[in-house]
Amino acid sequence: MSYTKQHLGNEFFIKSHDILFEQGLSDLEINVQKWEDTKCFFFNGDKSAMPFDIFAASFYLLSRYEEYLPQVKDEYGRFTAEESLAFKHGFLHQPVVDIWAYKFKAALMQQFPKFEFPKREYRVKPVIDVPAPYAFKLKGVMRTMGGIVKDLFRFRFKRLYERFLVLFSLKHDPYDTFKYIINRQKHVGFKFLVCFFIGSYSTYDKGININKRSFISLIKHLADYCNVGLKASYFAINDLETLKKEKRTMEEVINTALRASRFSFSKISLPESYRNMVQLEIHQDYTMGYVNHIGFRAGSCTPFLFYDLDYEVQTPLRICPFHLMDFALLKTASLLDKKQVLTGVINEVKKVNGEFVPVFHNYTFSSSSRWKGFKELFNLILDSANAEA
Repeated sequence: MSYTKQHLGNEFFIKSHDILFEQGLSDLEINVQKWEDTKCFFFNGDKSAMPFDIFAASFYLLSRYEEYLPQVKDEYGRFTAEESLAFKHGFLHQPVVDIWAYKFKAALMQQFPKFEFPKREYRVKPVIDVPAPYAFKLKGVMRTMGGIVKDLFRFRFKRLYERFLVLFSLKHDPYDTFKYIINRQKHVGFKFLVCFFIGSYSTYDKGININKRSFISLIKHLADYCNVGLKASYFAINDLETLKKEKRTMEEVINTALRASRFSFSKISLPESYRNMVQLEIHQDYTMGYVNHIGFRAGSCTPFLFYDLDYEVQTPLRICPFHLMDFALLKTASLLDKKQVLTGVINEVKKVNGEFVPVFHNYTFSSSSRWKGFKELFNLILDSANAEA
């Protein structure tokens, strides 16, 4: 096989694009074209064994090349789906890198029919975000009084009534859905990842103080059943010292090395956020995805290693992209529509035997009317993996 500008003889030849031989970044002209049941870019012509340079195209998407270039960001400073090549050209809904890999496999098999390829199986890795384990409990006197005053001024009497019932232990806290989470974990053969926020209270993050004994007990209890990760605070996104402190605190609670984390607000600042994770030896990140759009931000449903474009080096940090957040499903009105949308993305992942990563929250499983039917949607995801088993 050769990967060059000109083929040498009768070998399996793929004509190369310049991007993999360049140093630094450049403003590339990208022409996205239809390719059978999908789309691709970096067209090669007829002489190449494949009509597109899938190595260069995959590198562009997986390295998040476009996120290093100037772009319009949202109010939290996040790269938005609307700015992405995938959204603009209508392939955000497909794990194109994995689809291209299967096309590459088919082309190789024609030339080398005796070659045996490793088999992949569809997997599910549910992530449960816990920005605050309770709606009303463990908030402290000042925050509780503030909440009561706010409810009064906004005429939220139903919420005020519920708050008092919870505080006087006459009702279960609506965000406390951990029994349900543990129960579902016991009935599947794969681990959930539960990411707890343990950072300081701020404008953006309003969690519970990690020094409260019952909060520590809750995290330890969950760790007996699920994998526990860190939901790093908004200010830890760019601050190594804050991230280091939060990592150390979580490790003291779970009594083992922290392996996985995701950033608050699903915000990443490339490459700083990931460089800090590499420096602190956090092995897995679950932030790569869009809050308000379902799809494949990095073009893939296969975990991959972070490549630092500035330093031109592959790092040991494993990026595990998520493909759906519960908020994105709120866009569709009926439960039936939500099921159809969810089944659609599951089927896209199943086609390439990838890893489906949905992000839900502890409050998603509450009895709130906003989240009605979401337990059913979560069960549908779990059943999609069990059906394969």
